[in-house]
Amino acid sequence: MAASSKVAYVFPGQGSQKVGMGADIYATYPSARAVFEEVDDTLGFPLSRLCFEGPEEELVKTVNVQPAVLTVSIACLKAAQDASGNNLPTPALVAGHSLGEYTALVAAGVLSLSDAVHLVRERGRLMQEASSKRPGGMLAIIGLNEKTILGICLEADTRVSNINSPGQIVISGAEDNLAQAKRLAEAKGVRRVIPLKVSGAFHSHLMEPAVDGLTAAVSGFTFQKPSVPLVANVTGEVLTDAKAIKQELIDQLLNCVQWQRSIENMTAAGITTLFEIGPGQVLTGLIKRISPGAQVFNICDAETVSKTGTESVIFCIGVRY
Repeated sequence: MAASSKVAYVFPGQGSQKVGMGADIYATYPSARAVFEEVDDTLGFPLSRLCFEGPEEELVKTVNVQPAVLTVSIACLKAAQDASGNNLPTPALVAGHSLGEYTALVAAGVLSLSDAVHLVRERGRLMQEASSKRPGGMLAIIGLNEKTILGICLEADTRVSNINSPGQIVISGAEDNLAQAKRLAEAKGVRRVIPLKVSGAFHSHLMEPAVDGLTAAVSGFTFQKPSVPLVANVTGEVLTDAKAIKQELIDQLLNCVQWQRSIENMTAAGITTLFEIGPGQVLTGLIKRISPGAQVFNICDAETVSKTGTESVIFCIGVRY
């Protein structure tokens, strides 16, 4: 692979899914097909068919969508490596948004694909179970600053759960509390309030029933030292130690995803080009708002995979001055 000190790979989380994702790369690239087949064998049921054909109401269930998004993301990565003639620039850093952090661990060699799929399916099951015990939801708040939103959360007993980009912050809480937070945000002149299509109040105290189970699940797998440092969701800082990464996965369950800080820290460390690898283009949009000067490539389907050969060669020439 072509080496570059200025590249990062980032991986999307829950919410990027859609029925049909991965079908075209499965049909086009044997390496992607092998990823789906390994996951189907690992889980003992055709997750690939759920990705390709739905039904949507089954795909979006937390227990299914988490391994599904991870699988499609790794399939996109393997396909892109093939399409580029194994010339996709090697990352200096990896990161993922929430669930995507587990995908990043596969890319960095911390977890095997099979282990990661088992772990995120259990994570999804535990989060779904926690949501039934302590119901809630999530709202994206567009157009208010962090200080104002923190004040709203304090008054409405909600939590900031994602700081995604300037002007886009997500909060979590019980439905009644979210309704109060929405009213308070409207009184502050919010541009938009968008309910997220998720089954619970993720990255908040309402996920506490899942902590013991996830701790036990994480401790049951072997974590290798990462071949590429991970930028952590909770702090936005670089992690290179397997023990610290395990703790990050537990902490992430209850704490805010600091995505804006993560990207700012990457660019401060010299990252100039980011590859969003996986379904959708959510992170690409966020990165462009956080770091307008960064170069972002999106790899999400057969069409974008097919472009990686040309784009990566041009980019590699550009960084070898």
